[in-house]
Amino acid sequence: MPRCDTGSLSRDGPRGQVSAAAAAGAFPKRVKVVEVGPRDGLQNEKNVVPTAVKINLINMLSETGLQVIEATSFVSPRWVPQMADHTEVMQGINKLPGVSYPVLTPNLKGFQAAVAAGAKEVSIFGAASELFTKKNINCSIEESLERFDEVMTAARAASIPVRGYVSCVLGCPYEGKISAAKVAEVSKKMYSMGCYEISLGDTIGIGTPGSMKEMLTAVMKEVPVGALAVHCHDTYGQALANILVALQMGVSVVDASVAGLGGCPYAQGASGNVATEDLVYMLNGLGIHTGVDLQKLMDTGTFICNALNRRTNSKVSQASCRL
Repeated sequence: MPRCDTGSLSRDGPRGQVSAAAAAGAFPKRVKVVEVGPRDGLQNEKNVVPTAVKINLINMLSETGLQVIEATSFVSPRWVPQMADHTEVMQGINKLPGVSYPVLTPNLKGFQAAVAAGAKEVSIFGAASELFTKKNINCSIEESLERFDEVMTAARAASIPVRGYVSCVLGCPYEGKISAAKVAEVSKKMYSMGCYEISLGDTIGIGTPGSMKEMLTAVMKEVPVGALAVHCHDTYGQALANILVALQMGVSVVDASVAGLGGCPYAQGASGNVATEDLVYMLNGLGIHTGVDLQKLMDTGTFICNALNRRTNSKVSQASCRL
């Protein structure tokens, strides 16, 4: 792994410049970055990542200034073996004040196990594609929403906030193009069920700024923009461009994965999420506040890439390395 020279990259971004666009109010003044690396980033790894490495990764991410770090997934180890140590991870991490550590819970059993392990926030996941839902959780979209109703009821009783993911919002590996109206319909249902935030996922990274704008225009008619987030994979190199469009439309929550880790076990060909380092670098350059220390973030990316014996997918980290 080459030594990285990150220079003066920090919270202030490249040379601390603030863009005229941000100053004019075209972008949100601050963006909440939701770090999904420990869960979405690692779930697709073929070799089991040691629990101690996962715990160290989350602890390092906690020190970067990130407000939200998705820690693990309480799914059956039969389906996602990588997440079998979810209880050990949740009980082993240092939970810092002011940082949320949500976990994915596909059903009531997972929710109950998550709460028992100390989870204070959970996420549920649906999709805008019937075939993807069938392959992913073996039921229809409507049936998946009925299953989530049990989780929502239990979460309300325990005063635990629930975030909702909608997968395949810009395309599906099985159905191809997904209609914006379908995405809006599923998003509205999940929001109406009580999800405080809806994360719109381009699961296979096939979207473009044009399709992102079309989809968000439809969804924003049904769900307030303040309750929306975007979750972009970079398969076709469009993630940052798509996020920029979302920011211009008023979205101020963005999911990302340190070192660009990730993929999807049920979406062949999907590459990693947008790298958190690259997202923060772009937001810094726009003068948008994130509270994230880019240097510490890059150090964390180096740690996990060394542990996985792979090269980072972050362009910012690659550019900062003396090759």
